[in-house]
Amino acid sequence: MADDVATAELAVTIPADDIVLPFRTVRSGVVGRLVRLGPAIDAVLAPHDMPDPISQALGEAVALTAMLGSALKIDGRLTLQTKSDGLLDFLVVSFEVPGRVRAYARYDKARVGNGQGLVASELLGSGHLAITIDPGEDMERYQGIVELTGEGIADAALTYFSQSEQIPTFLRLAVARHYTAGENGQPGRWQWRAGGLMIQNLAREGGTDDDAAVADDNEGIFFDDAEYDGEDIENDDWERTRILAATVEDHELLDPTLPPDRLLYRLFHEEGVRVFPAAEIEAHCRCSREGVAAFLTSFGASELADMREPDGSIGVTCEFCTTTYRFAPDEFA
Repeated sequence: MADDVATAELAVTIPADDIVLPFRTVRSGVVGRLVRLGPAIDAVLAPHDMPDPISQALGEAVALTAMLGSALKIDGRLTLQTKSDGLLDFLVVSFEVPGRVRAYARYDKARVGNGQGLVASELLGSGHLAITIDPGEDMERYQGIVELTGEGIADAALTYFSQSEQIPTFLRLAVARHYTAGENGQPGRWQWRAGGLMIQNLAREGGTDDDAAVADDNEGIFFDDAEYDGEDIENDDWERTRILAATVEDHELLDPTLPPDRLLYRLFHEEGVRVFPAAEIEAHCRCSREGVAAFLTSFGASELADMREPDGSIGVTCEFCTTTYRFAPDEFA
């Protein structure tokens, strides 16, 4: 019966890339999200041309932020930020509803070099990870902060869910470059991909499985307190589903030929699995020439003089998307 339900639910058309796919297991009632990023993560990482370990850490942060941000039940912004004494001393990822992401990492270029031989403890070091939700419209912001211990983004996130949300969580993130063959005589290229799987042990609210099937697409993720009343799903149900989730391989999270819904069925067909409408993710930076010009007008003549290049022009590069805006000498007299 569970297999029949899973097959019926997974018959919907789901994009292969740049989505977050919410789901619920039928038998145990565990909720989760699967993220699959292709062109979107490549658009975020490729322009910076960072060493692979830095790109992988930032890519994991983007994948995690996409999963968390797509669960917001309000219009607003979610920001994930780390600050530490490691070689990667600062990174920030911004998610804007409905699915716009941008990201930036700051690291010690001299010490990182080409990134060969780096380990996670050197990269992130000790510090903190902060998740901030800004609902806008003069509403109060929410922020949760946990300690970074050098073990990686996923481990810090699990600590966050354990301490700040008190929700048992399984999380796996994967980031790597894949080679894409060229078409029509064009050369192939390496492109970044990212994926992630998260399941959470939330309480059942009562009702039938059919009721769950028509729940809204954001159901079951930690931002809505009404979804979690402090009572755990039966431990056996959670442990059984967690073990199934832990069988997922990094290559499965990244494989562009493996549809996201098929991966969920592969992992949870014994439980039965239902998917909800996917949230689409895109790389999008908020910077603009007009915005940069407005920023420059806040400086006085002497400060602008310090910014000018030998020909008198002023160039400003966005740290998020690396776009450079150049202004002629007479634009800020």
